[in-house]
Amino acid sequence: MTTTATVRAPERRRDRVRRGVAGLMPLWFWGIAAWLAAGFVIDPPRVVSVAVSLLLAGMAFVRPPRVAHDPVEVASPVRGRWTALNSPADQVPSHGVRAYGQTYAVDVLLPSPPGTPPVVPWTGGFARPETFGSFGLPVHAVADGTVVRVVDGRRDHRARTSWPALAYLMTVESLRDLGGPGAVVGNHVVVDHGDGVFSLVAHLRRGSARVTPGQRVAAGDVLGEVGNSGNTSEPHLHVQLMDRPQPLRAAGIPFRWRDARILDDVQDTSRATTVRTEVTPGLPAAGQVFEA
Repeated sequence: MTTTATVRAPERRRDRVRRGVAGLMPLWFWGIAAWLAAGFVIDPPRVVSVAVSLLLAGMAFVRPPRVAHDPVEVASPVRGRWTALNSPADQVPSHGVRAYGQTYAVDVLLPSPPGTPPVVPWTGGFARPETFGSFGLPVHAVADGTVVRVVDGRRDHRARTSWPALAYLMTVESLRDLGGPGAVVGNHVVVDHGDGVFSLVAHLRRGSARVTPGQRVAAGDVLGEVGNSGNTSEPHLHVQLMDRPQPLRAAGIPFRWRDARILDDVQDTSRATTVRTEVTPGLPAAGQVFEA
């Protein structure tokens, strides 16, 4: 792992408080649900109802402070040829939100066959995860470190790749924040790489974890397999770097994959109708295909 970031200054009390509030995000969402339910029973004055609702909503959307950090150079978590999605090469935050430490996260999955149109069908869309080529492929550690967290028991659900399936996905996913990080990122492994840098690989296959908390790993060691657990539409790998081991309290850290070669003459337009022609070494954009 290579980083040129300066030594991190002691965190201000205000920022520690923000991390603490953000770390309780599921509690605030449960509070909103409980308060709305209580309103039908106790019928509080309107001003009280609005004030409490706004307070809980405000707390629920507190996020950890942003951190200034140069990109950290690590190894790719996958081998072979892959396509990127939701990449920080296109936008930051890459997934539209900074929650769960995913400001600079990227999703990867196997490229679609050439000529596959970017069409979402109106029928089907609930295929078993085993029918996808990426399902079960190995996921590797991006750098030397110590495993600090392993979640391995969440089920791999069916795909959500049609309009009705996506509507179902959005309905279900709107409730996942109530279940905390595990409900969102599914089965996952967090590794401490030192210098305040942690990696998280998410949506792993149920029962595929090859490591346990406290275990030392080297870059390239297999951590688990690509799965379809948590908030996913189809089997893929979500990977990110962050500055804390707890996703709710963490701020994202930018990265570069030193062993990822972006193929500037190959594009996966089924994943991004407009694919960037610019190449950022080690950081594939959505629809760009890379080999590692």
